[in-house]
Amino acid sequence: MAQDTTRTVKKLFVFAIVMFGFGYVMVPIYDVLCDITGLNGKTGEISQSEAETNRVDVDRLVTVEFDTNVNPALPWKFKVAEYKMKIHPGEIAEAVFIVENKSDKSVIGQAVPSVAPAQASLYFNKTECFCFIKQVLGPRERKEMIVRFVVDSKLPEKITTMTLSYTFFRVPDSNDVIVSDKKSVKAINTKDW
Repeated sequence: MAQDTTRTVKKLFVFAIVMFGFGYVMVPIYDVLCDITGLNGKTGEISQSEAETNRVDVDRLVTVEFDTNVNPALPWKFKVAEYKMKIHPGEIAEAVFIVENKSDKSVIGQAVPSVAPAQASLYFNKTECFCFIKQVLGPRERKEMIVRFVVDSKLPEKITTMTLSYTFFRVPDSNDVIVSDKKSVKAINTKDW
């Protein structure tokens, strides 16, 4: 009986290690799958110099819509300066977002982007973005954040509108806060929204 129990414990221990390993490798596998298929609306990143060499399709316009969201745990207000813009595929475009900390203490937030339809994310490349960077806002502070992007001129003709969506989430307070690039985030003078 003790031998059966020992064998069962060993099997469960090996099973737990295998499941942990499986969960650990799923993240990179998922990232590769998203990059290949465009699932989850992940976008690409290219350098500014690479974006400047793109061919601009002046005969075509694509509508890019912007959606802003804040998780309820984060006491911030978040909006885009212009909710919709028409751009030529291949041209460098810029969207301005404004964020405000409504609380009386410093708070750290981080934005997660997505693009819809999912297929469009394969053709949406950012040269500068505040997403995935921890943003620190002091009490009642407002900031302007820039996203520079290019919609690839190879975007299928059937896609005429795409939506770039950002959701800000609260990041637990930590001592190793990463402060954003000064080019993409700057303090702004307030005017009531």
